[in-house]
Amino acid sequence: MLSPAAHYRLAFTQSILALNQMLNAATHYQVDYSDLSLVLALVRGGTLARAAALLRVDVSTVFRAVRRLEASLGQALFEKSRAGYLPTSVASTLAEQAERAEQALEAARIGVELGAEVISGTVRLTCTDSVLQGILLPALAQFMPNYPALTLELSTSNDFANLSRRDADIALRLTNTPPEHLVGRRLGTVSYRVCASAGYRQQHATQEWAALAWIAPDDFLPDHPTVAWRRQHLPGVTPSYRCNSMLSATELVRAGLGVAALPDFLLGEKHGLQPLGPALAGYDTALWLLTRPDCRALRSVVTLFDELGRHVRLPGHSL
Repeated sequence: MLSPAAHYRLAFTQSILALNQMLNAATHYQVDYSDLSLVLALVRGGTLARAAALLRVDVSTVFRAVRRLEASLGQALFEKSRAGYLPTSVASTLAEQAERAEQALEAARIGVELGAEVISGTVRLTCTDSVLQGILLPALAQFMPNYPALTLELSTSNDFANLSRRDADIALRLTNTPPEHLVGRRLGTVSYRVCASAGYRQQHATQEWAALAWIAPDDFLPDHPTVAWRRQHLPGVTPSYRCNSMLSATELVRAGLGVAALPDFLLGEKHGLQPLGPALAGYDTALWLLTRPDCRALRSVVTLFDELGRHVRLPGHSL
């Protein structure tokens, strides 16, 4: 079995070879790690001065090195503008490879220090912004420090398109009908309650619910359980505010602008919200942890999936 350092040297070498194959169509120049570091510094810095600071050299050294590299490759890597040095598509590709090399080297160092093989790579996770704030972040804080070589890319979305298009590896979703092409586990049940800020509740204590200012999901969430509940139980109510996320609706309620039916994981004293009644009976939603079948062969994805399954907690549930 390869050691961590050898494994990542191999990964880095393979990346360089793949990149050279692409560039050799126009040139026989062999790109090395110093070239990648140069391009990455200028992409990150945007100017010669900032790139020089990152590389700990003077500006003239960076300028000459870029000119030599462009001449060797036979093509421009940057376009100079008032905003600084703008990377071409080739420079962007080189920078991406450089970042992977950085991650590989860092993972190798960590593996040597720990004396064991480490979990590394990049895992892409998608969830809604409310799930991110109320459920995911507390879970990540418990175990992610144990995986210093693992990079997590987070995106917030209200649908499953990310996994379907292979733009994400794992999804944490509230749904009672998870897509059949995904695999995963049910982590618990989320209930909803009509809530208000303490000030709004006190100010409108004598009013009927139908007379209150309602905050609700907009057309981006037409099938949300709280929308179905309101249409059935308060059919005459027209929301005063519509939001494209439950987290935004929560913030409007917190600001004292009205009431909304919100998930129980966004309630509690720390959120400054008070329920006006019991949970909405018959409108619970399951929380699912999902991934694509092909991702089960990726150690980084499996590791994150299992850790989330162990650490995600919902109000009233012990997993």
